[in-house]
Amino acid sequence: WYCTLLSTSRLSQECILSGLMSQSGKKVLHIDKNPYYGGESASISPLEQLYKKFKVPGPAKTMGRGKEWNIDLIPKFFMANGKKTCAIHLDFWSVQCIFSALLSCALSHCLHSLFALGELVKILVHTEVTRYLDFKVVEGSYVYKAGKVHKVPGTEEEAQASDLMGMFDKRRFKKLLLFALNFDVRNPRTYQDMDPNKTTTRDLFCRFDLGLDVMEFTGHAIALHSSENYLDQPCLETIRRIKLYSESLSRHNPSPYIYPVYGLGELPQGFARLSAEYGGTFLLNRAVDEIVMDNGKVKAVKSDGKLFHCKQLICDPSYVPNRVRKVGRVIRVICLLNHPVKNTHDANSCQIILPQAQLNRKSDIYISVVSYAHNVASDGVYIATVSTTVETSNPEKEVQPGLELLEPIMQKFVSVHNLVVPNEDGKRSQIFVSRSYDSTNHFETECEDIKDMYHRITGAELRFGGSHRHQSHNSDDD
Repeated sequence: WYCTLLSTSRLSQECILSGLMSQSGKKVLHIDKNPYYGGESASISPLEQLYKKFKVPGPAKTMGRGKEWNIDLIPKFFMANGKKTCAIHLDFWSVQCIFSALLSCALSHCLHSLFALGELVKILVHTEVTRYLDFKVVEGSYVYKAGKVHKVPGTEEEAQASDLMGMFDKRRFKKLLLFALNFDVRNPRTYQDMDPNKTTTRDLFCRFDLGLDVMEFTGHAIALHSSENYLDQPCLETIRRIKLYSESLSRHNPSPYIYPVYGLGELPQGFARLSAEYGGTFLLNRAVDEIVMDNGKVKAVKSDGKLFHCKQLICDPSYVPNRVRKVGRVIRVICLLNHPVKNTHDANSCQIILPQAQLNRKSDIYISVVSYAHNVASDGVYIATVSTTVETSNPEKEVQPGLELLEPIMQKFVSVHNLVVPNEDGKRSQIFVSRSYDSTNHFETECEDIKDMYHRITGAELRFGGSHRHQSHNSDDD
């Protein structure tokens, strides 16, 4: 009997959760219907496969050798941590495969900080999966304002040099940065007569007399909030995010983000290898024929005529379409360029955020740019992906402001996917379904989903401790 059966190996929640289950001594089996790691967030190589997938003629010979390319279908950057112990290069990676490795390598369970932005990097360090991977810092973080791209300031020096703000706004923003950097939730003397659990972010910004433009790029490009709801919520989370961004930037200048060399496809493979070291079992290219239930609870999974008994099932929405509902749509446009993006100081890689208010939208538009510098494209070629939450019946028109920043574009690949969420919490059926990927180019939403799923599966909060690696449990017992 498998206590947990993971029926995917995409770069997402399931991989990490499977690792957590292995850590607690449960037998974990991964079944993936795809012949490759990564699922819907795979890295496509060679380049010819990308053209084939989107039914586009090509590619031209000027694109170079197809094997030089690794194109991520859903690129996301990861924020590095300002701590020395986490000073490694990482951007987007497999939440699923990371979960699997995490628990397979059986980390100890008592770190005081919860899984969040920057905390993901700690997993790589604790699991020592960095033995298999190399990372590089993303060269810049930018925000869109009045039709132009601007560098996001994250330090006092950058704030002084920024063209995003006037002289008085720079002074106010500097004070906010200093407040966030000195803030210590364990030391009320750093609160400056505010209660971070009651004072709203709007009131915090007003206290520092920030203008609307400064509030906008601080909330969306630094704190990485995806809507305006954060303004009326307690400011503690926003302070933490500003502090993390600034600390990470000071250590990983010119940006707080990192990304794997050869693309995201290296990450699930690295975690699969790590998980295998500690007893995890992977079955690729295996169709899931049936999920067997008994009195409303999962009993087994049938694959290629063989029955795999399990007590819990963790899967992505594609395996249980009758257990999820649509809540929106996401559009992504992968663009191949032969030039760096304008006004990014010829950056070989960068993140650009177009805040919703600048475009009279309800959702931000995100652009991630990587290139030959990360060994994901031929020399001199850039891969830029534009994404957003669909708000109208014409998704391509919605991302036009982002595409205009990238012109001229050699080739575009457009996809529109449904955003789905589980219908129930899974506690009765013991089938736990993750959410689909949102439009952001960072992993904050997925982190929240991981924490929520872990709590529903185990009844405990997700916490990590020191990296005491030990042999996995291979017992057939519970």
